[in-house]
Amino acid sequence: MSDVPQENLPQPAAEQAPKPAAPAAAAPAPAPPKPVAVPWECALVEGLKSVYGPGILEAATYLDQNYLVVDRSVCHEVLSALRQQHRYTMITDLTAVHYPKDPLPFEIVWILYSIPNQARIRVKARFAEGEEVPTATDQWVGTNWMEREVFDMFGVRFAGHPDLRRILLPDEWTGYPLRKDYDVQLQDSIWVKKNLGIESGQ
Repeated sequence: MSDVPQENLPQPAAEQAPKPAAPAAAAPAPAPPKPVAVPWECALVEGLKSVYGPGILEAATYLDQNYLVVDRSVCHEVLSALRQQHRYTMITDLTAVHYPKDPLPFEIVWILYSIPNQARIRVKARFAEGEEVPTATDQWVGTNWMEREVFDMFGVRFAGHPDLRRILLPDEWTGYPLRKDYDVQLQDSIWVKKNLGIESGQ
């Protein structure tokens, strides 16, 4: 028998307890439903439809925002009616969207607000390339600069505007930067070189 103390002898390895299984990955939460526009029905809409008939192409609410899509032939009359008869006495914005592949590529959007009614409405109308949009400066004086900005950025002209010219870019600038077919990297290299004496920074 060995005289080596028992405590100095190699001991058998302890049995390893089995590792707990990794918890199963939680199933991803279902995506929330995509918001959809719902018909907007009210006395205002019914009144406009009774006057302009098929000129009111759509009346809907999307994410609690009311809007009208109107034919371009009646857009100015509808805007005037909203101001004069329905007390939308404030225009908070006027902008455009460019859809270059569409037959009517320019969508003009007027955003109006009625202080007495505490209500906001968007009015949209589509226009062809080169077609003039009736100015709304006769209804809201503040539309002046808004229309100039749309002209400057999109090249849309407003018939009857008292002073339609660029407002952000130099008068000699070529092109309209917010059109989707505008080459952002090109800029107006001729103007930049002529007036700044440098090559385009793009």
